[in-house]
Amino acid sequence: AVCSMGNSTSRLYSVLAKTLSSGAVSQHQECLEQLDSAQLDPIDPKDLLEECQIVLQKRPPRFQRNFVNLKKNAGSNHRPIRVMQWNILAQALGEGKDNFVQCPMEALKWEERKCLILEEILAYKPDILCLQEVDHYFDTFEPLLSRLGYQCTFFPKPWSPCLDVEHNNGPDGCAIFFLKERFQLVSSANIRLTAMKLKTNQVAIAQTLKCRETGRLFCIAVTHLKARTGWERFRSAQGCDLLQNLKNITQGAKIPLIVCGDFNAEPTEEVYREFSNSSLNLNSAYKLLSPDGQTEPPYTTWKIRPSGECRHTLDYIWYSQHALNVNSALGLLTEEQIGPNRLPSFNYPSDHLSLVCDFSFNQDPDRLL
Repeated sequence: AVCSMGNSTSRLYSVLAKTLSSGAVSQHQECLEQLDSAQLDPIDPKDLLEECQIVLQKRPPRFQRNFVNLKKNAGSNHRPIRVMQWNILAQALGEGKDNFVQCPMEALKWEERKCLILEEILAYKPDILCLQEVDHYFDTFEPLLSRLGYQCTFFPKPWSPCLDVEHNNGPDGCAIFFLKERFQLVSSANIRLTAMKLKTNQVAIAQTLKCRETGRLFCIAVTHLKARTGWERFRSAQGCDLLQNLKNITQGAKIPLIVCGDFNAEPTEEVYREFSNSSLNLNSAYKLLSPDGQTEPPYTTWKIRPSGECRHTLDYIWYSQHALNVNSALGLLTEEQIGPNRLPSFNYPSDHLSLVCDFSFNQDPDRLL
């Protein structure tokens, strides 16, 4: 039943309701791509959050996570740039392929899970949002987030595993959303990653943005590398290809860089070392939460499949440590919060945790690398 609400939100609810019943949407993707979201009325984030909470009223409340202040000095007078990285779990994979044996199918219903994802995004209010496993871009994320003021870019996998699932909603892929009020798009590149000179099924997006407040340029990139054990050398080759692309785009690290991704690789893997030792001078932001500042979190994904329990650190936010400071990072969910059935669940919509960091520019832009 549709709840009766005031005029300002009832119109919004009809928009949200349309995205809830999106079964046939992928059949009409061409029409959706032609819709000009700029012609639609802006949405007040509070109204959208209220709509989501009405849909979610029978579910448990959101988990509380706190930001950890990592700033060592007074630093910048400018507003920090909040970046959110999240593998949101493709709907087709969650329902059809991933076999989360302890997660009830009821918890995976798109009508509600979608609102949990939106609630998480609205709670942290990122200036830049980097997502993987997006298979509801055209019917959900682009129409809603564009009306919240974001510029939206999507690059699907060429052979998405979602397409093998009956009643799928089209291919999954990577997406970047940035607030047009804060940034101007300078250039954008869709990158199909190669390995051993072969084009692969994995992709990346890299965009050079100009910060309207400071005038500073920086590059934001999102990627999702090949999954599964046994593919370590393949991921390493993909990582090398991505780094080479990013070196060209950033003019050899002259332009500061932030790379968000599900690398499907533990910190012990070669691809992690490649990013750590790259000439781009990258550091992993979430290491800064550890007591020594050198250790990744114990997990960013935790699930139970028929083969057993999987607890891994696979998701990262890399940044140019010569040009950017990490002011704060969002703490991860505790084991107690996650619960014995792990993720996803009625409480949390994905098998991966969102990562959120606040960045500021180094105050000395001419500082040598």
